[in-house]
Amino acid sequence: MTDRRDMLKLAGTGLAGAMVGGLGLSRAAVAQPKPVAAAPPWAKGFDGQRKADLGDGRFLNPIMAGDHPDPSILKDGADYYMTFSTFDSYPGLVIWHSRDLVNWRPIGPALTRNIGSVWAPELCKHGERYFLYIPTKGPNTSWVIWADKIEGPWSDPVDLNLPNHIDPGHAVGEDGSRWLFLSGGDRVRLSDDGLRRISEPEHVYDPWRYPSDWVVEGFAPEGPKITRHGGYYYMITAVGGTAGPPTGHMVIAARSKSIHGTWENCPANPLVRTTSAAEKWWSRGHATLVEGPAGDWWSVYHGFENGYWTLGRQALLDPIEWTDDGWFRMTGGDLSQPIAKPKGGTAGPHGMALSDDFSTLALGAKWNFFKPAADERSRARVEDGALVLKARGKAPVDSSPLLLIAGDQAYRFECDIEIAPGGTAGLILFYDDRLYCGLGFDGERFVTHQYGIERARPANPHGRKLRMRVTNDRHIVTYDTSGDDGKTWTRFDRGMEVSGYHHNVRGGFLMLRPGLYSAGEGEARFRNFTFRALG
Repeated sequence: MTDRRDMLKLAGTGLAGAMVGGLGLSRAAVAQPKPVAAAPPWAKGFDGQRKADLGDGRFLNPIMAGDHPDPSILKDGADYYMTFSTFDSYPGLVIWHSRDLVNWRPIGPALTRNIGSVWAPELCKHGERYFLYIPTKGPNTSWVIWADKIEGPWSDPVDLNLPNHIDPGHAVGEDGSRWLFLSGGDRVRLSDDGLRRISEPEHVYDPWRYPSDWVVEGFAPEGPKITRHGGYYYMITAVGGTAGPPTGHMVIAARSKSIHGTWENCPANPLVRTTSAAEKWWSRGHATLVEGPAGDWWSVYHGFENGYWTLGRQALLDPIEWTDDGWFRMTGGDLSQPIAKPKGGTAGPHGMALSDDFSTLALGAKWNFFKPAADERSRARVEDGALVLKARGKAPVDSSPLLLIAGDQAYRFECDIEIAPGGTAGLILFYDDRLYCGLGFDGERFVTHQYGIERARPANPHGRKLRMRVTNDRHIVTYDTSGDDGKTWTRFDRGMEVSGYHHNVRGGFLMLRPGLYSAGEGEARFRNFTFRALG
């Protein structure tokens, strides 16, 4: 069985390409995706960023643009809370809030200590307490944290000692027993307080299998989510592999009268699947059912945007229709067109500005460190309208840069940067510590980064202070510099193309993020950070 647990082991084997052929999907269609040509009709929010709510009673997916994979959603009265996999970004597990399922604002991060690479969490409420069940890689285990208020404070992580499973889904049985359903069709019982496991994992479900000639990444049953409705427990599972061929990932369902089984597979499986590389959204899966504000039902899951693997897996909202036989179906089609918003909710602002005047240090909801050390937080402070970032390492590879999630196909960001003697700093587009690009400078020379390596060191005429601009226009990257506070600009003589900076090339399930770094010696000062989405 191939799943995310051994994805890195299989990187570079070419197995995904060898599987292409079923359903008339050509190798070229998978290997060389083309962006959708039509201008996106999304509404605009902070900094011109796209948002789903069209303002006319309809919305257009994604509801959360950019890297928001493995959504876990909680309905708590009239409020909805959602969080996502945050992998090596810390502070992590940002909690988002909505009252209409379409417009979301960040509350803040629940996880501030680096406990490993965070995969597919589960956010739930039991009694009056909130819980987050958190699988990690490095170490391979699952943790639990809890809070009496959704805003926190959240507890220290407690290790549940589950080294062989990912993607926990919390469920409460008809007898009051608490469980985590796990990858592979397994489950484990929890203590009544939800803070430890009191059994060994057991196998309880054999997921539905797709036809053998379908083009998928691998069977990989993952992300079991349990919903109780109308006398049944429904288990929603992802199979087919998270990435790889666009037609791989899919949503299946099973049901049981009891939390203890037996589980009956839905006769209409799969309920969601991308069937063509021409569709708007690829690799759709990892779904959770949720009741809407007016009592109708919806599903939240993730998918890659056609031609923009670099944006990671984005959060999608699909309407649900319950059928006369007690099953359900998704009715949003391929999600390429506007859909009527959930009724009964209250709309609010969506997202947040990525531009930053550094009047405060917005760690967590906005800025995140990549693979931070235990003392990473002490590197950063704000002072007189500047972000002051102590140098670490020699380049982005070992400097734990500060990064943002940008969910638009094209954008520009710029910043005033001043370095200390012996320092190097700059702006980057960062996938991970082995794959990034960007432009930095010291007091005498620029340093160019491409493919995660240093490429050249041309002369820097500006000295230790300049304004730098990076434009990512649908994967075409250009750099401009200014020595007079942005009054005039000089195009830097190295452009780049970054459409290959994504999971299906590098692995890791991440996205290409804009950010900044400080390396070498001393401290770097960043001022007037401006972000703007481009049409």
